Amino acid sequence: MSSLHPIVGQARVRVRYAETDKMGVVYHSNFIVWFEVGRVELLRQLGFSYRDMELQDDCHIAVVDVRCRYKSPAYYDDELVIRTRLKNLRGSLMVFDYQVQRLSDETLLAEGETTHLVVNAKMEKTMLPEKYVKAFAAAVAGDGNHPNSTTGKSNG
Repeated sequence: MSSLHPIVGQARVRVRYAETDKMGVVYHSNFIVWFEVGRVELLRQLGFSYRDMELQDDCHIAVVDVRCRYKSPAYYDDELVIRTRLKNLRGSLMVFDYQVQRLSDETLLAEGETTHLVVNAKMEKTMLPEKYVKAFAAAVAGDGNHPNSTTGKSNG
């Protein structure tokens, strides 16, 4: 029986000293980098390597919009979890949602969203190959029976 919850990928990172500013707080742009970490991990958990998508299928998911809402600061040596889900898939457009949380006290640090356009290496809009469409559609629909589903579980 399907759980009907979207597949949520999880990735963990530990804040490095170089990612903090003079005040000892994580510099805001690092959250965008962590969104990428989460997104690439979600693809891996769905059974695909983003590198292989690019090299083997000439399929790139170019960022066309990024949004981040900062809730609470992160600090050096904090261990964070990035939860990522594919929110929407429509033709050549994909939207991912993110939550970044500190593990020690479960504080929500940031929420975000990225919108992507599927393009080829020449940056021309293209369709997502069918093998990805099926897996991504299952992730959006909440097919909890997907073999790599990590809904609510840490893989860390």
